[in-house]
Amino acid sequence: MRYLLLAVGAAASSGAVTAGPGPVQSAVTAPTSNPLLADWSGPYGGVPPWDKVRPELFPAAFEASLKERAAEYARIAADPAAPTFANTFVPMQLAGQRYGRVMTMFGVMTGNMNTPAYQALDREWSPKFAAASDAITFDPGLFARIEAVYAARATLDPQQQRLVMRTYDSYVRQGARLTPAQKTQLSAYNQQLASAFSDFSRRLLADEGSAITVTDPARLAGIPDSVRAVAKAAAVERGQTGWAIVNTRSAVDPVLTFATDRALREQVWRAFVNRGDNGDANDTNATIARIVKLRADRAHLLGFRTHADWRMQDTMARTPAAAMDLMMRVWPAAKARVAEEVRDMQAIADKSGARITIAPWDYRFYQEQVRKARYDLDQAQLKPYFELNNIIQGSLYAANRLYGLNFREITGTVPVFEPNMRVWHVTDRAGREVGLFYRDDFARSGKRSGAWANTYRSQRRLAPAQTVLSSNNNNFARGAKGEPILISLDDAQTLFHEFGHAIHAMLQDVTYPGLAGTPRDFVEYPSQVNEHWLLTRDVLDKYARHYQTGAAMPQALLDKIEASKTFNQGFATTEYLSSAIVDMRLHTLPDGVVDPDSFERTTLAQIGMPREIVMRHRLPQFNHLFSSESYSAGYYSYLWSETMDADTFAAFEEAGSPWDKATADRFARILLSTGNETDRAVAYRAFRGRDPDVNALLRKRGFPAAPARK
Repeated sequence: MRYLLLAVGAAASSGAVTAGPGPVQSAVTAPTSNPLLADWSGPYGGVPPWDKVRPELFPAAFEASLKERAAEYARIAADPAAPTFANTFVPMQLAGQRYGRVMTMFGVMTGNMNTPAYQALDREWSPKFAAASDAITFDPGLFARIEAVYAARATLDPQQQRLVMRTYDSYVRQGARLTPAQKTQLSAYNQQLASAFSDFSRRLLADEGSAITVTDPARLAGIPDSVRAVAKAAAVERGQTGWAIVNTRSAVDPVLTFATDRALREQVWRAFVNRGDNGDANDTNATIARIVKLRADRAHLLGFRTHADWRMQDTMARTPAAAMDLMMRVWPAAKARVAEEVRDMQAIADKSGARITIAPWDYRFYQEQVRKARYDLDQAQLKPYFELNNIIQGSLYAANRLYGLNFREITGTVPVFEPNMRVWHVTDRAGREVGLFYRDDFARSGKRSGAWANTYRSQRRLAPAQTVLSSNNNNFARGAKGEPILISLDDAQTLFHEFGHAIHAMLQDVTYPGLAGTPRDFVEYPSQVNEHWLLTRDVLDKYARHYQTGAAMPQALLDKIEASKTFNQGFATTEYLSSAIVDMRLHTLPDGVVDPDSFERTTLAQIGMPREIVMRHRLPQFNHLFSSESYSAGYYSYLWSETMDADTFAAFEEAGSPWDKATADRFARILLSTGNETDRAVAYRAFRGRDPDVNALLRKRGFPAAPARK
């Protein structure tokens, strides 16, 4: 399970009604001198003009596209004809597309190329975007038309009915029925939150741009040459001598895993886990407290007890209690496994004469010693088989074999925003165009940490039809020029995970854009399923070949990987689940008054957090929660999705092969292609014949079955 951030193309309208970027007949003539306002032109249904994107172009583009979107919605609201699906919902689906294109480009730049100029734009304009969206949601004339069609929805076909119901519910949840005074207050909350999200992101990005410099090579003992090369390249980039260990997970984890210098491990660990929590100009605690309080106040205004209750209305779990129930069924087994893992690590430390008690900065190092002792498996043995380009090709091969997607690389023929990006043209089994797939794989200054997927343009059949523009974004480390780029098994799983999001986007086949997005606790499901194909023998034999000898990974080495699959699951589950539990408890505080550091410590003590582990994302650096609304009261969704994921791959195993065509076709037809055209829980039951069982997840992680509910 990858605990990564998904980002999607910016919404082109308010509420649940979203329209991906694409050509639209505008009611307002937009300035043609600004390339950000032009319809996306060229082949493949038009592509973003990444080569022309500049921060100074955005203010005029924001102003023009916001004005145009407002006029399009005003025209719908003022239509003198009686409200119908055709004259209200169809134009709503097509409204705001120029704004959507502009916001997609802006969102991609702030995530991938976040210079001070973009940060300043984000601070200035985020509250304006929130106010403009609220103006649409709060328009009484528009909502009256939505309400009228909602009342008469029985005459519509099933997809139209679902779009109408979801749109109506979304507008109500976002305040369309409030009084004018309440709407003013709600808009103020939304604008303040938008500013706070920007502030949090800016502070955290600054801390993640820092690095620990090492000048004594002896301190790097035990660290593989490939990791040292990355640190050397980072130092050169900063104009420093020696080696620079950048304060991001991809740079820190290998040091914590392999460095024999315990003092270096502790130094690197403390810098990493204290991002945003150093009492300096980049400290995020006050910003977090402000966000949590604003969220609670907004929830009360909208008639909900807590932010979590409000956020979970449109999820599969539905309630905070249901999410907590799943998490607490897994938590005891995870904690118990941590105790076993620590005993094993302490025994090795004692035997070596280290005279230490296992601390958080020791966990990865000694777990690697246990792995070697128990499974004769060294992570350094695996890296030579995971050359980045080969693993990318393996991911494309699996998507072709499972779903009939064909990929032809066209790098250099369409604009990109960074010279190392790669692009593929995608077609289906019948040769029909699906769209384009972009990859931006490498870490750099100004790029946020982690890995995520973007959708520059979503598919739709509603005329004018659109093809997909999808991307994956990683933070793999580049070594010296000309050197092969070797990634870890964990990084390779991350690559397959993010590509699962792209597959989901590319297989989508919906009519209405408003039925494209899925609930937060479904979003990670397709990507987590896709991780399973990395270690299939076919993918390994064809693509996980030794970068020097070309030899396939020996079966004996794969057997060791398979035997160790449930190894260290106590650590992996506990560091993730503690973050998810803290998130949910934080956002079920009725008054929202919180001191983040104190709350984190108290909550972890209450649930019995092992002292040897820290949350995967401590609150001061929890981008998922505080850079936007995306995962607030929603970090549990990875576990919810993995419960379905484990059960889904079991369906392939029951069919006798991970490549079983009937199962893959059924999975794609019922779950991957349908967006949100049907309730996702109903769709899952249609695919599997029943609800998912949490015990499939527990078996996957090597935990005992959960006790039956009383």
